[in-house]
Amino acid sequence: MKNLPIKIVSTGRYAPDNVMTNDDFSKILDTNDEWITTRTGIKRRHIAQGETAIDMAYKAALKAVENKNYDKEKIDLIIVASITSPVKTPSIANLIQAKLGLNHKNIVAFDINAACSGFVYAVEIAASMISSGNYKSALVIGSEHMSSILDWEDRSTAILFGDAAGAAIIEVSDNPKDNAYFWNGSRGDDTGILWIDPKVKMAGREVYKFAVDIMPKAIHKVLEKAGLTIDDIDYIIPHQANYRIIQSVAKDMNLPIERFLMNLEEYGNTSAASIPFLLDEHKTNNPEIKRVLFVGFGGGFTWGAAILNV
Repeated sequence: MKNLPIKIVSTGRYAPDNVMTNDDFSKILDTNDEWITTRTGIKRRHIAQGETAIDMAYKAALKAVENKNYDKEKIDLIIVASITSPVKTPSIANLIQAKLGLNHKNIVAFDINAACSGFVYAVEIAASMISSGNYKSALVIGSEHMSSILDWEDRSTAILFGDAAGAAIIEVSDNPKDNAYFWNGSRGDDTGILWIDPKVKMAGREVYKFAVDIMPKAIHKVLEKAGLTIDDIDYIIPHQANYRIIQSVAKDMNLPIERFLMNLEEYGNTSAASIPFLLDEHKTNNPEIKRVLFVGFGGGFTWGAAILNV
């Protein structure tokens, strides 16, 4: 059966008010603003206080509903990408159903774990389920409380991450040109390069080598699958891991860095939340954005790329 066209019809985002700067880190670790900024592009990150990934997911979802005055009664599928839920079960998605006042509806709700690629994975799952004709409206969320799993004495990882959530509502589109394309994959990390057990541990050099190799490949593969060129894309929305990684990918593809949207300086790496958060941030300020390319990579190892109309 041919997939139905889909479109992101609304987005929302949330970040905690509490900000931790590079100067704050210099008080607890052997580091400083210059060291962090030159290596990562990050100057600040938002750190949750008294909030969990569940709370942040709900606030981003509510924004997605309110931003377009969306009828939440239409939602019949909720998928949350997260590696930082405070509970094993219920899933964050189950609890979002309750928080949105949708327990009276027959909704399929579940979480997925694909680390920083989680949102792209979740969007493909939602698109496939909607395209089947069995679902009408999917709420897809990336929400991460990364500060809860950091080793605050590890300078190489603690400086990188922040807390946030981003959400998108996806529907079948009336426009046959609103086709979505995906190229997702994984390679089992059985050598412990990037693990959380229970805190984040990362071999930074190996992660960098993996990222700068897989991201251009993923972009090329999804463009090839779509029969498009990079000139057909309004913006590339990459996972916000590290400025140097994105800079390397832009150089490798002979593209101006301006084609890649970024908010690393303010929010750092928010894992599965980074792509939907960034999409909402720029869609709000630039409503002329029509076609975007998501690309991410993360622990697992996982990677994902997607082209959608928004």
